[in-house]
This record gives sequence, structure tokens and C-alpha cells, in this order.
Amino acid sequence: MTVTSPGQGAAGAERVHNRIAMLRVDRGITRREFAAALGVHYQTVGYLERGEYSPSLHLALRIAAYFDVPVEFVFSLDPFSRLAPPIE
Repeated sequence: MTVTSPGQGAAGAERVHNRIAMLRVDRGITRREFAAALGVHYQTVGYLERGEYSPSLHLALRIAAYFDVPVEFVFSLDPFSRLAPPIE
């Protein structure tokens, strides 16, 4: 029996949380446009946004550079808190 700790998937790999979708939508960029700018397939962007794929260090740095933010603003090992209070 394999035991995983919180934040780990079934394979035991830690999940990498990200704000890619939020940043992309906030800037009005489609998945295809973003993928083309990064040189990846648009489905890769979907996998990244859903947390189904963790980027290489090189790709993570390129994503942060694309949005002109520090890499730790985009990626974290811990879930992100909200940037603003929920709209009621």
C-alpha cells in the first residue's frame, strides 16, 4: 500500500499549483495564443492549467517571463490564497 501526503498525487509526486489560467484570462490571451508564444501545443497549456502536468524548470521560467512576474507568483507547492475577496 502506498501512502501519500497532502498535496501528492497517487504516484507520490507533489502537485504544483499555478495561476496560469488566471493570468492568461486576465490578459485576454487564448490558450492557442499562449501556447504559440511558448512554443508548446495548446493542449499542454490546458494540462498545465488543470495541474495535470508540471512544467520543466525551463518552461516555468519562460511562463513567468511571458507574464513579466516572478516564477513564485505563478507556481507554488502550496495552494494559492485568493488575490481578492469573493464577489457577492
